[in-house]
Amino acid sequence: MEQPGFWDDVRRSGTVSQELKELQTQVEDFQNLESDYQDIETLILLAQEEADASLIPEIEEMLETFQTELETFRIRLLLSDEFDADNAVLTLHAGAGGTESCDWVSMLYRMYTRWAEKHNFKVEVLDYLDGDEAGIKSVTIQVNGENAYGYLKSEKGVHRLVRISPFNAAGKRQTSFASCDVVPEIEEDLEIEINDDDLRIDTYRSSGAGGQHINKTSSAVRITHLPTGIVVQCQNERSQHMNKDKAMQMLKSKLYLIKKQENLDKISDIRGEILENGFGSQIRSYVMQPYTLVKDHRTGEESGNVTAVLDGGLDNFMNAYLKWSSQKESSDT
Repeated sequence: MEQPGFWDDVRRSGTVSQELKELQTQVEDFQNLESDYQDIETLILLAQEEADASLIPEIEEMLETFQTELETFRIRLLLSDEFDADNAVLTLHAGAGGTESCDWVSMLYRMYTRWAEKHNFKVEVLDYLDGDEAGIKSVTIQVNGENAYGYLKSEKGVHRLVRISPFNAAGKRQTSFASCDVVPEIEEDLEIEINDDDLRIDTYRSSGAGGQHINKTSSAVRITHLPTGIVVQCQNERSQHMNKDKAMQMLKSKLYLIKKQENLDKISDIRGEILENGFGSQIRSYVMQPYTLVKDHRTGEESGNVTAVLDGGLDNFMNAYLKWSSQKESSDT
């Protein structure tokens, strides 16, 4: 017969083993960087002693590779928060702008799936709602891979698009908004007490991408946490029961994060989302006319290549956020 707490001990042992493996990898990576640095230093001394200019291109190439690897190593060290290594659940909602905003959500959905593909992450659609005329009104995806949440947490907030609208016959510039929410997929049982009376649970027919029983059964589940107004939903699992379990896991993760970030003692103190999905709330702007510029308003990171960013080129923005967040935490302590 199993001893009490047996599986807890197994889980803890697995977590320690994983952490040990990650630390060993960091040490090995550091040692490789140190060795590469010494090789470059030796080659520079050799070129100087022999006055051999032909070694300069090789040195420059080695330096460029070293700088790239060093920056990658630095960023990985910043991914040290409690849930950074976990999978991520990302939700997009259309905001002010009507059909244009639904089209904007579909562009962001493509951007994040392309980013995930470039990093060999797997994407699973949990919930999907088409726009009334075009695009996507809301979509929830789970991105599976090491440090998925650590990178994608930088995307939480309102995203603003400025472009000549394809839905405007007059060809005028249109500004539209979409909100992005990101939570880790926390597999452990969180110590979050939720009163059943605080929940409204609705079922509806699955629709759009990923539904297991599309338009056949009311298997999709939407859970509203009444005190905070937080809504989570899932339609991708095989049964209503499994969709409910997944939605509850998402709700607990979200409440736990907010409680922790705001240093609250009780769930009842959480006020829920307070940012308006519109003007004045954006974390990043994507301008396509009259000029091209993507700018993150928190970090100041910019790119003039909007097409590349919308094609999943988000690494510079994510890395800049990790540095900015680390510096912000240091200054706050």
